[in-house]
Amino acid sequence: MKKIIFCCCLLFSCHFLMAQELNCKVIVLGDQIQGTDPKVFKTMEQSITEFINTRHWGQSEFLQKERIECVFTIILTKTIEGIEGGYTGKISMQASRPVYGTTYTSSLVNYVDNDFAIKYTQYQAIEFNDNRIVGSDALSSNLSAIIAFYCYVIIGLDFDSFSLKGGTEYFDRAMNISNNAPENSAISGWKGTEKQKNRFWLIDQIENNRFVNMRDVFYKYHRLGLDMMTTDADLARSTMNKLFPILQQVNIENPSSMWMQFFFNAKSEEIQNYLAKCSPTEKQTLIPIISQLDVTNAGKYAELMK
Repeated sequence: MKKIIFCCCLLFSCHFLMAQELNCKVIVLGDQIQGTDPKVFKTMEQSITEFINTRHWGQSEFLQKERIECVFTIILTKTIEGIEGGYTGKISMQASRPVYGTTYTSSLVNYVDNDFAIKYTQYQAIEFNDNRIVGSDALSSNLSAIIAFYCYVIIGLDFDSFSLKGGTEYFDRAMNISNNAPENSAISGWKGTEKQKNRFWLIDQIENNRFVNMRDVFYKYHRLGLDMMTTDADLARSTMNKLFPILQQVNIENPSSMWMQFFFNAKSEEIQNYLAKCSPTEKQTLIPIISQLDVTNAGKYAELMK
C-alpha cells in the first residue's frame, strides 16, 4: 500500500514540476489614453499574462526551470474611433535563453511591432484557437492572434537554438496565424503588400528556403558557439567566426531582409562584446562583414577597430 501511495505521489510531483513553455512578464501602458479607467489596462495586463503563461503552446513539456523568459510591453497611444475598447499602439518583445555553464543569458528576441490594433473588453478572458483565428470579432481576435504569433516565434527560436530546425512546429503555427489573420480596416501587419518589414515577412523568411542557412547559423551560433565557450573556447570561436560570412552571403542574395534585421536587433550588443575579445586579425576580417549586415550599429563596430 505504501508503494502505491509513493508512486501516486511521485507521479503527482512530476506532473506538478512540468510547466508551460513561457514565463512572461507583461506590461501594459495606457497613460496616453484619456477618459479610460486605468484599471482597464491593469486588467488587460493580467489577462494577457494569464493567457501566455497558462497555455500549452505545443506538445513539449517544460520543467519549471526550463521555461523561456520573456517580456511583452504594450504601449497604447490612441483609441479607435467608434469601437468601444478599441486601441492602437505598439508591442515590444524581449526573450532570452541561458548559455550552458554560465549565468549569462543570450537575447533571442528584441523587437518592436508598431502595427498593434486591438479590442479589449475588461474582465473577458483572452481566447485563441489555431483553427479559428479570425474569431467572431476581428479586433478582439487580433489581440490574441498577435500575442500567439510572437509566442510561437519565441518558442520556435528557442528550439532552433538548441537543435537544428527544432522550432519548425512552432514556426508552422505562426505561419498559420499569418495566413489566416483577422481582417479589418484598422488592422495591419499581416500582409506582405503593406510594407517590406512586418509579421508577414518575418515568418515568411524564417520558413523560406532562401533563408535556410540562417536557421543553420542560428543553431550553430548558440549550440556550437556560445554553449561551447566554457568547454572549448577556441573551437567555439572558430565556429562562430565562420558563421558571419554565411550571413553575408544570405544578405547578398536577400538584401535588407526582415529576418536579418530581426536577428541583429537581438544580437548586436552581444556580437559587439564578442568582437571586443577577438584578435586584431579577426576584427579586421569580421567587422567589415558585420557592419554591412547591421548598418544601424556600424559605427559601434568601427569603434572596436581603434
